[in-house]
Amino acid sequence: MTEMNLVQSINNALDLEMERDNDVVILGEDVGKVGGVFRCTQGLYDKFGEDRVMDTPLAETGIIGTAIGMALYGLRPVPEIQFSDFIFPAFDQIVSEAAKFRYRSGGEYSVPMVIRTPVGGGIRGGHYHSQSPESLFIHTAGLTVICPSNPYDAKGLLTSAIRTNDPVLFFEPKRVYRAVKMDVPDEQYTVPIGKAKVVREGETVTVLAWGAMLYEALTSAAEVAEKGVDVEVIDLRTLWPLDIDTIVESVKKTGRVVIVHEAPKTCGFGAELLSLITEKAFLHLEAPPRRVTGWDTPFPYTLENEYLPLAHRITPALLETAAY
Repeated sequence: MTEMNLVQSINNALDLEMERDNDVVILGEDVGKVGGVFRCTQGLYDKFGEDRVMDTPLAETGIIGTAIGMALYGLRPVPEIQFSDFIFPAFDQIVSEAAKFRYRSGGEYSVPMVIRTPVGGGIRGGHYHSQSPESLFIHTAGLTVICPSNPYDAKGLLTSAIRTNDPVLFFEPKRVYRAVKMDVPDEQYTVPIGKAKVVREGETVTVLAWGAMLYEALTSAAEVAEKGVDVEVIDLRTLWPLDIDTIVESVKKTGRVVIVHEAPKTCGFGAELLSLITEKAFLHLEAPPRRVTGWDTPFPYTLENEYLPLAHRITPALLETAAY
């Protein structure tokens, strides 16, 4: 065991998978000698060389297009998009090509590719460095979408993702990169894709969260516990495929649900979660489901703490839902 933060656990997962499988390659902007803007690939260029850790031009379409070609020819590329906000030039490559190859080829071809990218706010990056675009990719059939909240899950889920034979979006909450440390096994291990985790058990309200917002949900849960509200907190970990069984089981127990995410409310993933809960657990609901989310505005520079669904916004929602 070694105490690691999120950056270190991601780096360790990449290192071990590149040692295990020579077909695993990394490409992206400044991922080589610099080690990435957040240093997640630091040291890998020196260890594995420029043929396996490749600096690319500032061209996201080219990065993803090249990675798709690599994957079709048998490699397992792990392209990095420097910030998730920069992924949009490559959107067509991801949703029209990578996501469709298995279907359009009748299963003859697959795209074993993991697109790593930092996501969310918390570093005062403003509207070009703080967005949360997960729902755009969840909407597209053929893509797996993962967003871990801690170093242990990040290493295990990234290892599982690299070994998957279809394209994966691996969103890394940048606010958590160095803020959370925990003991992580030095050896290889996997965390199953598509399985949520109950991180706090409770009886009164279910809270669904992922990434950096998990910690805000836990803070609020501790606050309302002093007022007699017993909150169950679920870390989705994998956004798609979704572990709906764990969610429904919890909602049937508590009868109440609050969903927390950084992305804007309108058409955010919380809307799909509410629809699924309503379809599968409607008769168990004892209060209207609530969403605590980012606002339907561009992500601001100076008002970041007003935009993010931090604990001071979650706590009133929990109390109101519990009292309904």
